[in-house]
Amino acid sequence: MSRLPDRAPFQLSLLGSFSLIGPHGPIDLGNKKLCALLAFVACATSEPPSRETLTTLLWGTHFDAQARHNLRQALTRLRRALGEDVFINNDHTLALRPGVFHCDAIRFESLIRADSREARKVAVDLYQGAFLADIVVPEDAWTDWVTARRQHLENLAVDALIRLGEEEEARDAPAQAMAFANRAVAINDLREDGHRLILRSLVAVGRQAEARHHHDQLAARLQHDLNVEPDAMTTALVADTAAMPAQTPTLMPVLGSSMPSPHGMRPSIAVLPFRNLDGNPHDDYFADGIAEDIVVSLAGLRELFVISRRSTLAYRGREVDPCAAGRALGVRYILEGSVRRSTTSLRISAQLCETETGASLWGERLDVALGDLFEVQDRIVHNIVAGIVPNVRTAELERALRTQPTNFTAYDHTLRALNSFNHLDRPTFLSTRDHLGKAMEAAPGFATPAAWAAFWHVIWIGQGWSDNPREDANRAAALATKAVDLDRHDALALAIYGHLRSFLFHDYDSALVYFDRALAACPGSSWAWTLSSATLSYIGRGSDAIRRAEHGLRLSPHDRSLFLYLPLIIAHYSNGTYGDAAKWGGLCVAENPTFSAPHRYLVAALAAAERLNEARDVAARLMKLEPNFRLNIYERTLQPFRQPETKARHMEHLRQAGLPP
Repeated sequence: MSRLPDRAPFQLSLLGSFSLIGPHGPIDLGNKKLCALLAFVACATSEPPSRETLTTLLWGTHFDAQARHNLRQALTRLRRALGEDVFINNDHTLALRPGVFHCDAIRFESLIRADSREARKVAVDLYQGAFLADIVVPEDAWTDWVTARRQHLENLAVDALIRLGEEEEARDAPAQAMAFANRAVAINDLREDGHRLILRSLVAVGRQAEARHHHDQLAARLQHDLNVEPDAMTTALVADTAAMPAQTPTLMPVLGSSMPSPHGMRPSIAVLPFRNLDGNPHDDYFADGIAEDIVVSLAGLRELFVISRRSTLAYRGREVDPCAAGRALGVRYILEGSVRRSTTSLRISAQLCETETGASLWGERLDVALGDLFEVQDRIVHNIVAGIVPNVRTAELERALRTQPTNFTAYDHTLRALNSFNHLDRPTFLSTRDHLGKAMEAAPGFATPAAWAAFWHVIWIGQGWSDNPREDANRAAALATKAVDLDRHDALALAIYGHLRSFLFHDYDSALVYFDRALAACPGSSWAWTLSSATLSYIGRGSDAIRRAEHGLRLSPHDRSLFLYLPLIIAHYSNGTYGDAAKWGGLCVAENPTFSAPHRYLVAALAAAERLNEARDVAARLMKLEPNFRLNIYERTLQPFRQPETKARHMEHLRQAGLPP
């Protein structure tokens, strides 16, 4: 029997996307019903749920015997992933062992009940999004429970934010009051008490015209969504400013949002309901579940602006003209698909269309054997999502290349930069920095170009081009910090910050914290998985590093970025599997002979494998790329390994290949 390790407890995050972090890092349970089961039991703090409750919740549409069997299987898989002692159970109930899990939702409610200002501030910072936003289980009992729980926690968060804002208002701090109010209406933009706090704050600082404009926006939203007018208390706040003309505000453009329009920063996409072609209405839930999971996965990647599922439900069961749907939804891309079941298999088809011309950019047809439908669903969603982003990126790049530079958006500049990232000749790489600078200037609130600008400095230093590596490292850190501040849930920004903390500053512990945050924000981020692999290699966890790098490549098999291969080379070298390190190093060097970093690890791997003639040939090519490369400087600055024995081994392998001291 395996027992829980004597380490820190498990961290269970349910506010926003589900995430589970154990003593050794993020844990991927691999199945949404396992996540749902763990979440429900963790939230059952008053009394342990019965097994009958659990089967009804998650397998209510199954026969009783099958439902009980599924529950037993789910518990076996959870114990295998987490340890035998996580549960206290008997034949009738199930509970988590006290002190083993720290759950953010439970902590959030505890802080709210404490009813103090400081506790409320901590609580609202814990609220990172709707409760279990990415867990969809098509069972009525689950939907009823999660909807009620989600609404309850949302109300607590909004109430706390408004109360904090009112406390700031009482202290005559309208700017701070408005900040809390903006956060409240970002969660629920129909809460008039939150909007009233914004209006009072605007009037308090003399911004009456903006208050009037905000009131008009609110009135339009209430009329559209609820067919009601603002109440008298709300309207009274701007009655004295009615004679002033409404004008476009400069500091608060859209109901509390300070961000530029996402359509100007990212390509927009709508995922239409997948059609159920076999005619069996009981299979509708499976088709709906696939579309819902694709929406959640795409939204987590932060590269696309994804229309909500609620906005696309009108297209369920209909043949759709992509151009008409694109105009109606205001999106540039449409994903549509269908599901057909036979007695032994499922056939899933998906098609990505560009809505201006109706052209099909990419299609996928998958035939999968019937099994655990939710495992099948996860595999289908993974394959489809992996094909969407690179094809959208290619289409957007072609669009940017046809666009006049005077009409570039921030996203166009970012795409131009990414296109030249893989061309590591110095003049082209300098133009990459220029495009990122223009992107940041065009959209100061857009996190992506700031994150890539930080990564640009990492490569600039790693290529040996920097005249002042320390100063450039500090610039990289400042840019990465800016990106994270702009979007705390941007997995790319978090991962790049973690990578530069590790690679440039050798601050491995901080790096791992940021990688954990990146993977919690978006478990499907290939960059978070691959970049974190490098840091695990640096601290001696080679086998874990290999798994992460391989997983990252599986998540993005169509991404041809040369940087995604490098962590796998480092991981195999750290793990002592030198032949595999040499294989991947050779592939990376062949794909881009101007990228110097893989040359260093290929030299070391070949020397370690006693292939010294090949190692010396690669070392000679490295010296042409970096004529000033010296082992003593490399050891003091960019040599990444923390463990003394690994560091010594690495330096010795480089010396054996004849690199200059």
